[in-house]
Amino acid sequence: MALRTVTRKLGSKLLPRFSPASLLHSHATSFGFKEVREDEKSRMVGDVFSNVASNYDLMNDVMSAGLHRLWKDRLVSKLNPFLGMKHLDVAGGTGDVAFRILDSINSIRRRAMQDVLEDDLQEETKVYVSDINPNMLNIGKKRALERGLGEDKSLLWVEGDAEALSFGDNTMDGYTIAFGIRNVTHIEKVLSEAYRVLKHGGRFLCLELSHVDVPVFKQFYDYYSFSIIPALGELVAGDRESYQYLVESIRRFPSQETFASMIADAGFQKVEYENLVGGVVAIHSGLKI
Repeated sequence: MALRTVTRKLGSKLLPRFSPASLLHSHATSFGFKEVREDEKSRMVGDVFSNVASNYDLMNDVMSAGLHRLWKDRLVSKLNPFLGMKHLDVAGGTGDVAFRILDSINSIRRRAMQDVLEDDLQEETKVYVSDINPNMLNIGKKRALERGLGEDKSLLWVEGDAEALSFGDNTMDGYTIAFGIRNVTHIEKVLSEAYRVLKHGGRFLCLELSHVDVPVFKQFYDYYSFSIIPALGELVAGDRESYQYLVESIRRFPSQETFASMIADAGFQKVEYENLVGGVVAIHSGLKI
């Protein structure tokens, strides 16, 4: 694992290579390796996730050999959840990250002495799961029922667009997005919205499949990505095309350094990232001062 801090100097140096402004004013965007109109992308991505929703968690286990569970554990440990927090998990439809956050908060509560103050803080705790795809949210709600969280008032489900959140300014203590930001049309709009809804002192954390820079490992990873994953999608989920898109979308996503610069450009301070499994995934973080 490697933890790297990104300074504003680095951000300004890298931004010309992948300018958020150029994306914002472009009328074309990428859908995997294809160029499509911006107004088409959200529909096409929506179709992909509607297709994969029922097998989403199974395919994550198959594709990552279960490692995605450890990556999400790491994400939540870096968040450091606390009693009474207001948290927003974006593109979190199946609830994987939200359940971990609630488990962490409930663990804190069990370890602490029970008193009126802690009971009040438990009542104030809110974890919002926001996703643009209702099929993914339905999977998450079903899983919540199976975990006995169906009546938990701390867990709320919201259908919404990461580029135009329905939450007020300065309302959230934390914001997470796992394996979702590479699928949006405008990354910089998502980052701007994350910054807007976070309170001062609030933390932004993003877990995303990223770029491997070790030559020998990269060759193996490319072969696995383009030859094995789509075949697994066809075998396990009966859907090769959706997983071909998912692989291609990873390659079109900005490098760790470039994405970190975009986070800093959105206004976040203390921006850093941690590579896991040689850069197969990275956890980016920033603080709203």
